[in-house]
Amino acid sequence: MGALTCVLLLAAGCTGGSGGGTPASASPDQGSAGTAAGTAAASAASASGIDVAAENAKAGDRSWQIDENALGAQDAIEGYTNLASVAPGQSFKLYVSTTASSFTATAYRIGYYGGADGTKVWGSAPTKGVHQTAQSFDSSTRTVECDWQPSMTVDTSGWVPGEYLIKLVSSAGNQRYVPLLVHSTSTAGKVVLVAGITTWQAYNTWGGYSLYQGANGGYSSRAYAVSFDRPYIDPDEPEGDGLFFPFDRALVSFAEQHDLPVAYETDLELETSPQLFDGARAIVSDGHDEYYSAAMRTTLTDARDQHGTNLAFLGANSIFRHIRWGSTQLGSDRLVICYKDYSIDPLASTNPSDTTQEWRYAPDPRPENALTGSLYQCNPVDAAYVVYDPKNWIFAGTGVTQGTSFSGLVGPEYDRVVDIGTTPHPIEVLSHSPLTCQGSGSYQESSYYTVASGAGVFDAGTMRWECALGSQCSAHFGSAARQFVRTATLNLLTAFAQGPAGRTHPAQDNTAADGVPNGEGLGID
Repeated sequence: MGALTCVLLLAAGCTGGSGGGTPASASPDQGSAGTAAGTAAASAASASGIDVAAENAKAGDRSWQIDENALGAQDAIEGYTNLASVAPGQSFKLYVSTTASSFTATAYRIGYYGGADGTKVWGSAPTKGVHQTAQSFDSSTRTVECDWQPSMTVDTSGWVPGEYLIKLVSSAGNQRYVPLLVHSTSTAGKVVLVAGITTWQAYNTWGGYSLYQGANGGYSSRAYAVSFDRPYIDPDEPEGDGLFFPFDRALVSFAEQHDLPVAYETDLELETSPQLFDGARAIVSDGHDEYYSAAMRTTLTDARDQHGTNLAFLGANSIFRHIRWGSTQLGSDRLVICYKDYSIDPLASTNPSDTTQEWRYAPDPRPENALTGSLYQCNPVDAAYVVYDPKNWIFAGTGVTQGTSFSGLVGPEYDRVVDIGTTPHPIEVLSHSPLTCQGSGSYQESSYYTVASGAGVFDAGTMRWECALGSQCSAHFGSAARQFVRTATLNLLTAFAQGPAGRTHPAQDNTAADGVPNGEGLGID
């Protein structure tokens, strides 16, 4: 269901690291490119892969952090890019509005960097500030789009693939982020970390409209399509990072800390560039990856079935909403369309298979568990995670036994294995956590299944799994839960990096012993 509660319960303060980086040379003048001369060869070398150890040997830099007290009013400073994802060396336009006389922009790559979690890669000179307010509103879809002038063009030559935060600082001292991903041009042999930016945009309320609410705050006045042509703003992420902090940051830092062979993509590449995933050892979905088009889903299915690519869903509520992509004035695939109701979708009479309700519902039901293994159940919940299958290889070295529990690790949304026609087999239920959600009793379940290609698929089944990899969620659980998740995730991703996990770790059905209900819905025993 993916209500805002999931963000409310997950959001936590962010901590940074230490050190100082060296910015690439660039020109910040309006309309000019940040050239970073002489780095094109390095960019080409980095495009196909990342030397994680070498990258994280660079000096970290804590200055990527933003002081919440420095945010100021929403229009004090804010911005967006014309491209959500770029290839190394590809330029992008940065659109900035500020009430101050000038501003600077500084790009930081987020990784481990000795615990600093970021390093500085580029910085602009002071640039004239302009307060930009031009925007459009499409009343048919309640879509808000900015119509701003670009403040500068930035060349990413020499930028290593990864997730970046561009920190905007006005001359008045106000600060905000603009997120950007530099994507890998090859993922062969890699563990691909996928940023779920469609879900980030679904919750974006800039201009008063998201896929959850309209200007009056109500669901009935929600937008039916949301545009990337605007800054990010969320009640729980006012810094402008989208949903990077609660659902991506911990995974990025964790993977690079352990020198996993990572590559980086967004879910936009699942739509537009499925070939980029050829040869990937694993594709890893972040902590909240809810909104999928048919093409995005096909890319994952083909990777699993045709190439033996392992899949990991490190959250819950994945692949729940069916979307389509549309265009904006800045280009194609900049609009996320989701009516959430078959009856009001304009394609209802002409192409019912591509209408945008939940994937599990008519007119062409394709439940998400065909890929994830589990079904999304309910929100919100705050419950203990209870181990069911302690001998599974994913839990090796954690010291758990059947019934070991970790208070607060389940929430605020969760999944469960429900034995229906689309449930993959063989499938192992790894946890069986009793809970009550919206007045009904149910269970949270993590799962692991394998398919004929040899691919293994893991679903954590709780949104707090990803944030447990870092220092977030401390209000919900302690160090024991965090160590359990970190050990299990390292086991999982290390094995997934070796190739089709089902060849060495075939799943064995245990759902009968688990008492999984035969049916859909809340799964009440």
